[in-house]
Amino acid sequence: MSQSMVASDSQPTRGEACDPVTVEIVRGALRAIQGEMEALIERTAMSPFIREKKDFYAALFDDAGRLIAGSSLPIFGDVVQPVAEHYPLSDMRPGDIYWFNDCYASRGAVSHSPDQVLLAPVFADGVLSGFAQSWAHFNDIGGMRPGSLSPDCIDIWQEGIIIPPVRLARDGVIDDALLRIFVRNSRFPEMVRGDMRASMAAIRLGERRMGELFSRFGRERTRDAFRQLIDETERETRSRLRALVPSGAYDFTEPVDSDGHGNGPIHLRYSLSVSETGITLDATESDDQVPGPVNFLMSPAVPAMVFGAYLLDGSGAMLNAGAEQAIDEIRLREGSVLKPRFPAPLGMRGITMMRNMAACLGLLNVATGGRAMAAHSAYVIWYLRGRDDTGQLFLMSDGLAVGYGARPTADGNDAVYLVAQENFPSEFLDSVFPVRVLAYAVNPDTGGPGRWRGGCGLVREVEVLAEEAMVSMRIDSTINAPWGVAGGMAAGSGRCVVNPGRPDERQLAPLSDGNIVRRGDVIRIETGGGGGHRHPLDPEPPPGLDDVVCGFLGRQSAPRDFGVILRSGLLEVDEAETARRRADRRPIALFHRPSHQGALAR
Repeated sequence: MSQSMVASDSQPTRGEACDPVTVEIVRGALRAIQGEMEALIERTAMSPFIREKKDFYAALFDDAGRLIAGSSLPIFGDVVQPVAEHYPLSDMRPGDIYWFNDCYASRGAVSHSPDQVLLAPVFADGVLSGFAQSWAHFNDIGGMRPGSLSPDCIDIWQEGIIIPPVRLARDGVIDDALLRIFVRNSRFPEMVRGDMRASMAAIRLGERRMGELFSRFGRERTRDAFRQLIDETERETRSRLRALVPSGAYDFTEPVDSDGHGNGPIHLRYSLSVSETGITLDATESDDQVPGPVNFLMSPAVPAMVFGAYLLDGSGAMLNAGAEQAIDEIRLREGSVLKPRFPAPLGMRGITMMRNMAACLGLLNVATGGRAMAAHSAYVIWYLRGRDDTGQLFLMSDGLAVGYGARPTADGNDAVYLVAQENFPSEFLDSVFPVRVLAYAVNPDTGGPGRWRGGCGLVREVEVLAEEAMVSMRIDSTINAPWGVAGGMAAGSGRCVVNPGRPDERQLAPLSDGNIVRRGDVIRIETGGGGGHRHPLDPEPPPGLDDVVCGFLGRQSAPRDFGVILRSGLLEVDEAETARRRADRRPIALFHRPSHQGALAR
């Protein structure tokens, strides 16, 4: 935020400075406040997208609008400035609530329209001292199809109602007219109303808890603790990045397969420059925006937070505005896929967001010769829409886990959705929607081979019990598989097949909508994995039988990819034949997708 927007910018005096012990207490308190807010949302929201899949987070900001405690999701931006442009900070009062989902007005603080941001100012000693925020994905806010998001969208108006920054409550009194307009635009009004109540309750709780924190330690000491926590994160991020990445310039290109409208691949072209005078990330060479909804209105804070989340792991430092400050400059080009012009559609931006994360990891691997993680698949989203046998409209918005890239010292994570978010349990799907889950398992051989193999995706297979329904599918990296690094190999990719093994079997386009299925049809979704790390025939012990027994590796892939020979008909390794096979190493390069390449650039 600009200094003119800051309510109070005075520095604490020596007597008001926060001591190290109190800083640690404040650190723990902030994490506890955030966790309590998120528990409230989870337990009181009505939509499965929030309650079961955990597509929400809470955050806390200082009086300058700087993040002090928030999510590790790669979706950050300045949520206070868009509000302050319409409602001066000096005019805010206790009990106010501000609300928006306008992606373009917030300059990417919200990156697609279903995400609702609520913000409450926090006062101490009668002075504005911070903000409590909730962020949650609402199941349906209108738009061209149930669920609001569709690969068919060609402008943002088709993705649901747009809420510019507005004041939802004044002095604790809710503006019911605003809520009635919003709820009226949803196909599931009671669900939306319940989710809004949960979000409002969470920021009220955050407002109260932050107020208690100021009361306990005093306003100026607490503000100084916030400053110290942000400064610590900036120092840690900057020092760890400089320790890992030598001075120089590094390029990396990451493709998105398609926009669902015949355009692709769409390239994210990044250049990282590290010198004694500063650190710069330049994404201006990325491809132009596209007609389909994979455009990503990326706040400049996002790539900085991606680096921060990776570099700060295990440090104890909080992921906050300090990570943003560690990157001196982030350059984006208006009209590109990362800074599209209004009203470009944004609904499927999750694909590009995940490829942005892979591009940041790619830069680190180029700079270090392969000492960072391999690439991952983008989490899969699919919708099943229709009417059940009672005529009631249903919307099953199912998010499916994927495999993540292998690390320099460990296998990649198997079947993870995104950070703390979760999958719908099979029992939940069976009991709530007109489907029957037939299979839910690890998708074998999707983890890229390597000394450390990539994580595997999963398989979800359901039978349709409704008379007729429509499938919307979002899968990426089917053409450009997640890369392996330092000798590791690329991951396996995903797909969606209707009626597998039957005469009427058909494969759905990976980014498509309007796919009609009928009662008795079987939908099988296979998600992709993560890339491998280091050569799979490195001299360390080969993968044990556990990966075969547990379904991560097939009997065919063990000898083909890892040189592990199993005795005929037995789950027993032929040690002599395995040693002979593993001695036959192929040449390698830094990256593998789907062949070995020294660089993935341009």
